[in-house]
Amino acid sequence: MDPDFIADVRSAFPDDDAIVLGAPMRNGAIHPEPLVRVPLGMLNRHGLIAGATGTGKTRTLQLVAEQLSAAGVPVFVADIKGDLSGLATAGAPHPKIDERTQATGATWAPTGFPVEFLSLTGARGAQLRATVASFGPLLLAKVLGLNDTQTSVLTMVFKYCDDRGLALLDLADLRAVLQYLSDEGSDELKEYGGMSRQTVGVLLRELVELDHQGAAAFFGEPEFDLDDLMQVDREGRGVISLLSLSDCQDRPALFSTFMMWMLARLYLDLPEVGDAPKPKLVFFLDEAHLLFDDASKAFRDQVEQVVRLIRSKGVGVIFCTQSPKDIPADILGQLGNRIQHALRAFTPDDEKAMRAAARTFPKTPWYDVEELLTTVGTGEAVITVLTRKGAPTPPVATHLVAPAASMKPLPEEEFQKRLAVSQQVKRYRDALDRNSAREELERRIAEAEAEAARQEPIGVEDRPAAQGRRRAKPAPSGLERVLKTRAASNMGTQLVRSAMGVLERMLRKR
Repeated sequence: MDPDFIADVRSAFPDDDAIVLGAPMRNGAIHPEPLVRVPLGMLNRHGLIAGATGTGKTRTLQLVAEQLSAAGVPVFVADIKGDLSGLATAGAPHPKIDERTQATGATWAPTGFPVEFLSLTGARGAQLRATVASFGPLLLAKVLGLNDTQTSVLTMVFKYCDDRGLALLDLADLRAVLQYLSDEGSDELKEYGGMSRQTVGVLLRELVELDHQGAAAFFGEPEFDLDDLMQVDREGRGVISLLSLSDCQDRPALFSTFMMWMLARLYLDLPEVGDAPKPKLVFFLDEAHLLFDDASKAFRDQVEQVVRLIRSKGVGVIFCTQSPKDIPADILGQLGNRIQHALRAFTPDDEKAMRAAARTFPKTPWYDVEELLTTVGTGEAVITVLTRKGAPTPPVATHLVAPAASMKPLPEEEFQKRLAVSQQVKRYRDALDRNSAREELERRIAEAEAEAARQEPIGVEDRPAAQGRRRAKPAPSGLERVLKTRAASNMGTQLVRSAMGVLERMLRKR
């Protein structure tokens, strides 16, 4: 192999405080020294794992997650297909692993990693929940598939509830408010611009559909504490929080948007850390194209803003998808670490996308990148990362090392045993139903109606009009009396929207 090529690789990928990806390749040869690495301090600069189906993206995700955990970095990853639970147990020797280990020159020691299983339904791990209020209108609009007009109406409803101290905790709260505002409470929205009954009807129908899909399980309390994502075990290894999604694959917008809620909350809660020697958390956003499909410009702008700013909080985001074109250009430009598996060009559009992907890599004298992207095999990738100075390395074709944990899912019996002893599963198992918008309105209505009954003149209706007296004006409904008095409906706790449109409860940390 060309010694100048080896010298370039060695200078680009130092061997201290870094995770190992594999051995460089050129002209069909694999060189076991030096290895291709990513500096830990650069992993909060975000990244991309991309490639066609069957090229090894999931195993690359597993490999990076394992090495981050071993380096003491907590990891969050979505398990879309249910085949990453094997991270919790050691891998088994295999001739193909032996062959890959010998080719790369890397050591391979089978080991399992600390894993906490999470679930949106509660069936496959600790129940994840978020309140409707903290989820916010932009993210909820993405889940419901709303257009811009419907999104603006939903935002107005959230603002209305904020001003009147009505806590939106679950879907029942939001439905109750929408039903009131579409009928007798429509006058209450005049200062906000109003909304049509047709739009409210769309929102209610979408909420019914969301409820029918089982999504109501994760709207409510107790809300998941994001500190639980940032744990290390007794050996100093980062805990891998694995969100199992095998039981809700029919709701892709739901889980991808829920993960964006997590990122937004992390951005709000975490302090600034600057350039840390390693990330506080690395967040894998698998099937990332689902996040942006049919998304509004406002939503895309908010995602871009969170991705750009969360780096300063020590959180790295790695998008995983089939093609770089699945990621909006403004966000793709912020992903400094790239692991590109093979792309397939079966159509003119595929060929155009491949050429566009090749142009996003730095120039190199050692490869024809466009050709390389179609010829790397399974378990191989074209890699460019950021150096410690923040400059991108030249792309290098890499023969990836094998993961140390099992590449097979846990047997169901073993999986259930782990859930049975998980403290997180026990902590979030039972839902809470505290006083919120629906209950608060019911209470205030009852109080207002009782007060109106006490103050109503006796026998006024029985006095004949001929006596020159006017019939007493009907008392306003209880809800009308309550909601027209802003002071009466002020709960005393202000909710502040974040960049993602989520709400930050100021008393949460007290």
